[in-house]
Amino acid sequence: MSGGVSTASDGTGRTYRRRPQHGRLFWTVADCWNVVRRGLTHYRRQPVSILWQLGFPILSVLLYGYVFGKAIQVPGGGDYKAFLMPGMFVMTVAMGFVSTATIFVNDSKKGVIDRFRSMPMAPSAVVAGRGATDLIVSCAELGIMMATAYGMGWRPEFGTGPLFGYGLGFAKAVVLLLSLRFALIWVGVWLGLLLPGPEQVGGLFAIVFPLTMISSIYVSPQQMPHWLGQAALWNPLSSTAGATRALFGAPTARGTSWPEQHALLLAGVWPAALTLLFLPLAIRRFRRLSR
Repeated sequence: MSGGVSTASDGTGRTYRRRPQHGRLFWTVADCWNVVRRGLTHYRRQPVSILWQLGFPILSVLLYGYVFGKAIQVPGGGDYKAFLMPGMFVMTVAMGFVSTATIFVNDSKKGVIDRFRSMPMAPSAVVAGRGATDLIVSCAELGIMMATAYGMGWRPEFGTGPLFGYGLGFAKAVVLLLSLRFALIWVGVWLGLLLPGPEQVGGLFAIVFPLTMISSIYVSPQQMPHWLGQAALWNPLSSTAGATRALFGAPTARGTSWPEQHALLLAGVWPAALTLLFLPLAIRRFRRLSR
């Protein structure tokens, strides 16, 4: 045995190399990393994929920030751009589940998922690896979006508690954004394994569009009709938007309703609830796929 690799004989005098014996956890992590590496390699070879994902959010920032920046008033006062930017970050992480679903649908149609299932790898590694890849890409997307916002004049407050050179409030806001993205990844994985083909993926925009519009991403629920504002108040995106605005030091237009008063609490509860619901559903759906 040399370098952790053992040799064995096949009975004819020839020897072959055999994988070192490790526990199940080791190979699960190794399989997960291989899926992550495959996903990152795809983005590296086709960077237009990330540019396409970022195109709409950046365009929305420019349109809403410059075209409607002077026309929309924030209840209680304040600059609309400062109010808008945290909401646009929420929209970016929310729309990412469509890309997740698209990748899984395309892999299923091309037989990649079947190839993974026929290999001696942990069943959860495909789902977990895709989730880890999307989370890494989301960090890059958020960084680019924040740089764009900074170029437009957005200046977040970093809070009073230093954390590795950054404010504690800023770090908490980023964690909340990534927590929402982490939860929505499993929604995208489950839908991607559920949809029969790429043609149906476009229908997901019929879900994400009203989900982002009926929220506090663009305007305060107080400026909506009462019945619509009530729906927007309990939208998970509104909770994250309200919490990150407070942490970034942006105008919050906070009302007297329970969801608005406890936005920080709900911004942690909603992602946890979505993860607990859709992560098992995604793994179960993957295991039930026909070979």
